[in-house]
Amino acid sequence: MLRCPSQRLLDRIVRRYAEVSDAGSIFMDHFTDRDKLRLLYTLSVNTHPIMLQIFPGAEGWPFPKYLGSCGRLIVTTSTRPLKEFYGLSPDIAADLALQLLAIIDSMSNNDLHYFFYFTRVDAGTFGVFSDGHLFIRDASTLGVIDKQEEGSQLMDGQQKHKDIFSCLVTDCQSVLPSCSSTRHTQSLTMVCEGLLPKLLKGTFLPPVQQKIDGALDVCGDSSLPVQEVIMAAQVLVETLKPLQTCDSRFAYRYPDCKYSAKH
Repeated sequence: MLRCPSQRLLDRIVRRYAEVSDAGSIFMDHFTDRDKLRLLYTLSVNTHPIMLQIFPGAEGWPFPKYLGSCGRLIVTTSTRPLKEFYGLSPDIAADLALQLLAIIDSMSNNDLHYFFYFTRVDAGTFGVFSDGHLFIRDASTLGVIDKQEEGSQLMDGQQKHKDIFSCLVTDCQSVLPSCSSTRHTQSLTMVCEGLLPKLLKGTFLPPVQQKIDGALDVCGDSSLPVQEVIMAAQVLVETLKPLQTCDSRFAYRYPDCKYSAKH
């Protein structure tokens, strides 16, 4: 999360850090020394709770509601891991896959111009609420690059001085990869390679399944150009959308879907 810090991102962390008596200020005047140490310690051992605080689900970000944390300990709302939905009916698989692709797209393209990327994903990274809504369950492997302030430039050179936030990421003597080396489709490729096949393969009738498998093969290939990966993801979306159904099992979009033209 702090590999490519920008002033705008750091201001957001300070302003929205909830474990203080006067959260909301852009200054650190309301921080006691104990508060500062707690924030720095939490950032150094587990950025997941900080991510939930500064990008809250109430504002449309795909995270569960933040309840509280200290260091490695975090209290949050419960979700079922995505792996519990492997091998279920085609309409559930299609719905979750579309939600997953939509989340990845929103994390790359959003109005605040933050680019989120995963360093790894697994079956526990995403979870599903009881209403069928998919969320990011574990944000500890999620990085952020500020596209608006070009904060990545801070880490692109062999700078002699590193601030305290940069040193929280790794040993201050270590040389990190350039922020510009992070591919725009890094998260998309990880999802297409590691998660979507387990959710979608062997689920649909042959003509549709073959089209989905072909798109997954392209989408999950990190050696291909970015545009080819994006086009393959678009094919997946276009193939899966007609397979969505509108019923009460998908409470997060029901009964609104009854009045949607696509249904």
